[in-house]
Amino acid sequence: MTLLDQPVGQLARQLPGATRVFHEYGIDFCCGGRATLRDSLAGRDADLARLVSALEALPAHQPDERDWCEASANELIDHILTRYHAVHRQQLPELIRLARRVEQVHGERQDCPAGLAELLEGMHQEIESHLQKEEMILFPTLKRGLAHNMHGPIAVMRFEHDEHGETLARLMAFTDDIQTPKGACTTWCALYAGLREFREDLMQHIHLENNVLFEQATADQVALGESSPASPMAGELPRA
Repeated sequence: MTLLDQPVGQLARQLPGATRVFHEYGIDFCCGGRATLRDSLAGRDADLARLVSALEALPAHQPDERDWCEASANELIDHILTRYHAVHRQQLPELIRLARRVEQVHGERQDCPAGLAELLEGMHQEIESHLQKEEMILFPTLKRGLAHNMHGPIAVMRFEHDEHGETLARLMAFTDDIQTPKGACTTWCALYAGLREFREDLMQHIHLENNVLFEQATADQVALGESSPASPMAGELPRA
C-alpha cells in the first residue's frame, strides 16, 4: 500500500515527524485521521509528489520526539495530562484576554477578528467540560486496564474531538488562517502567535488520543474478544 492510500492518522502515528509535515500542508491528521492521504489532498494534485517526498525523506527516528506508540497507556495519559490538559487551561484564558483587548482597541479596522473572543470563550467551556470527563471517568478507567468497558465513552470523546475540529476551522476563518495583518500592534501579534501555538497543541493532543490511545484501547477490546457493547458508563459522559 502506498503512502497516499494510508490513513493520515496512521501515518502520523507511524512516521516520526509526519505531524510537522502535515501542519505545513494544512492536513487534518487528528479529527480527520481516518481519511487517506490521497483523500485529504483532494483537489491539490500539485502537492501530491512534494508531500510524499517530504514524508519519505523523514528520518526513521526524531531525536527530540518520543514514539508514544511504544509507551504504556499510563505513560501516555500522564503525558497528555501534563503536556496538553494543563497547558490548554493556561492558553485559553490568556487568548480570550488578548482577543478582547484587540477587539476593543481595533474594532474599527476591517481586518479586526470581531467575535473571536466570544468564539474562544465558547471553546474554553467546551474543552474544559471535555477535559473533566476524561480526567474523572475515562482516563482512570483506562489506567485500571478496563478498556473493554469504555467503548461508549471513547465514541463520545471522538465525537467531541470532531466538534473541536469544527471550531478550529471557524477560528481559522475568523483570523484569515491566523495570518497577522500589516500594522498589527504587539497585542495583536501576541494573540495570533498564541493562537498558532494553541492550534498545533490541540491538534497534536487530539491525534495522540484518537490515533494512539483510543486505537490501543480498541485493540485491547478485540484482544479480549469484546463485541463493543454500549458501555454502562457512557451515560456519565454527556456531550458538552
